[in-house]
Amino acid sequence: MKIASSAIDLIGRTPLVALDRLAQGLNGRVLAKVEYANPGGSVKDRIALRMIEDAERKGLLKKGGTVVELTSGNTGIGLAIVCAVKGYRMIAVMSEGNSLERRRMLQAFGAEVVLVPQVGSKRPGQVSKEDLEAVDRKTAELVKELNAFRPDQFNNISNVEAHEFTTGEEIWEQTEGKVDLFVTIVGTGGTFLGVSRALKKHNPRIKAYAVEPANAPFIAGKEIKTTSHKLQGAGYALIPPLWQPELCDGFLTATDEEAIETARRLGTREGICAGFSSGANVACALKLAKEVEKGTTLVTVLCDTGLKYLSTDLYP
Repeated sequence: MKIASSAIDLIGRTPLVALDRLAQGLNGRVLAKVEYANPGGSVKDRIALRMIEDAERKGLLKKGGTVVELTSGNTGIGLAIVCAVKGYRMIAVMSEGNSLERRRMLQAFGAEVVLVPQVGSKRPGQVSKEDLEAVDRKTAELVKELNAFRPDQFNNISNVEAHEFTTGEEIWEQTEGKVDLFVTIVGTGGTFLGVSRALKKHNPRIKAYAVEPANAPFIAGKEIKTTSHKLQGAGYALIPPLWQPELCDGFLTATDEEAIETARRLGTREGICAGFSSGANVACALKLAKEVEKGTTLVTVLCDTGLKYLSTDLYP
């Protein structure tokens, strides 16, 4: 019998699906890694497991310990699942601008949620750089007060390694090495860097393109109009601390409108319910698919499920 011993054994080994209906008539074929198939409904389950288990091996987290992490929701949910199975107290610190569903999912998995008021005028569903900074300050306070372990996803190399040794290798195996381009949005940079590392190790000719919000293409060195947008978990107008520019072959951008429209088309044309960042990823992959040589294979990531955004304007 093949029986998982716990929910954390269900993390990873997600499917790869062809978006042939959306990409019909284009030069390239677009494949999407279905990361919402993870138990927490997002790509962040992978890094949550790796960061906790690496901390255990290093003696940074001991039995009965407390984990405190800054999150837009997804990493916190992944950590809450891992902590529930392993018996740790989990405290997720997040901006009140993140979607209500994420907050409720955190609580459903036993996490304590500390909400940080948005900076300036409230923009529901839009978390800015200033909002992230406020959440970071509160997280640091709690870590010190509780003598807790902070995974610190933006600075933790385990974030990148989780994708280098799992997501990237899975894509290589699932495509049988027939992948030419990789496209994904950048938040902490973990998915982009890890997958790019893995694929380029197999074939240095594979190109990797980073996606940013159209109004905040900071890593690309372009003009920042505002850091407030609907692509939660990305586009904070900062260069990720672990960033490796040599792994990036180019930049693409998506507007909120493009992300929403593409996410809706994923539902009505492909039967896929995905979130804002997934819509941005697919929108950018489709743009590239128009320009590439015939027969090119592009891979992108469906970062999380659209079920986390039913209270937002993502779905009419």
